[in-house]
Amino acid sequence: MKSSHKQVKILAGSQAIFQTILVLIMTIGGLAGAYLTTNPALITVPMSMASLATVLIIFPASLWMAKVGRKIGFISGALCGVIAAVISMFAMTYHSFWLLCLGMLFLGIYQAFAQFYRFAASEVALPEFKTKAMSLVLAGGVIAAIFGPYLASKGSAWFSTPYAGSFLFMGIMALIGLVLLSYLEMPSEKLSDVVENIAPRPWKKVLSQPTYLVALFSGASGFGIMVLGLTMAPIAMKQYGFDLAQIAIAIQLHILARFVPSFFTGKLIERFGVISIMLAGVFLILTYLLVASSGVTWWLFTCALILMGVGWNFLYIGGTSLLSTTYTTGEKGVAQAINDMTIFILSLICSLTAGPLLNAYGWQTVHLLLFPWMIILIVPLLWLNFSQKRRIK
Repeated sequence: MKSSHKQVKILAGSQAIFQTILVLIMTIGGLAGAYLTTNPALITVPMSMASLATVLIIFPASLWMAKVGRKIGFISGALCGVIAAVISMFAMTYHSFWLLCLGMLFLGIYQAFAQFYRFAASEVALPEFKTKAMSLVLAGGVIAAIFGPYLASKGSAWFSTPYAGSFLFMGIMALIGLVLLSYLEMPSEKLSDVVENIAPRPWKKVLSQPTYLVALFSGASGFGIMVLGLTMAPIAMKQYGFDLAQIAIAIQLHILARFVPSFFTGKLIERFGVISIMLAGVFLILTYLLVASSGVTWWLFTCALILMGVGWNFLYIGGTSLLSTTYTTGEKGVAQAINDMTIFILSLICSLTAGPLLNAYGWQTVHLLLFPWMIILIVPLLWLNFSQKRRIK
């Protein structure tokens, strides 16, 4: 029991470190791109490179870890984070835009491996602690909301070259994460297979399960809406005359809203059931869409982002919890990889289309157009809830 809790704490710490790096990059990534290129169309390309690398690596990363183990995979990912920081520091020092893109590609590899921290938490935890363990790992984002912007700002003026110090902090954090992960002890995969005593099913059969598809659609929808809104929000707020400090506070409150609920989402799922919490997430995101489309004051922007953050948390943790019931140990490699790869493909699409949608329709109208997406999501969740209750009877 104590050993299980220790491993969950290691994974939660690793998640906190990774999320801090991610928030740091969200804070200065676009600014670093703008410093290295005069072409406005290319400013966000380095950030897109990180997302692209995650999409390309996440599936082979999952399959590789299924063979060599989580620990080796996670340490390799953290090492890529260190490499990303070193390359990015050189990019700033030698004023190389494309070198920064290369650095962000390595960050994307780190991100691909880090996506499996929450799954690893469910694998080391006792059965009754699985959902809480996944929630606690995601709760590491609370630390990121506090320290990410601080490290980005503090390091941006450390050296004569702008943002080089920020990337130095990124490398130090990734190195600490690497050391922490060296203490991780995962249960033997072979032992787990023996305990389950179940032969892996064909991957098509695993992926075609209605419960799996509902979990995937829910998680991807929550993530897609979040990425779309979070990408548009700073640009829209800037257009409506808000300064960087006001924008930063709104984004910070959103990040806290995404991760603070993780301390109790697991308990809520245990008490009310995973489908009920996921439906609550849909309701919160619908409320976010309503608030976002109703006006453009700072309070409306901020309240909308907070609602979206909590809604994302309920859908993402709920979807992950539901997904974990659909596969065995021998099937997890493909099942988890397809889920997260789908999420990141949708996220990449939402990230790339956020700007054009905002320019074409405006902040309020875009959110009105998103209502049908969330309404459609309610249907499979209610159907699955009804099916499960009918089976119990």
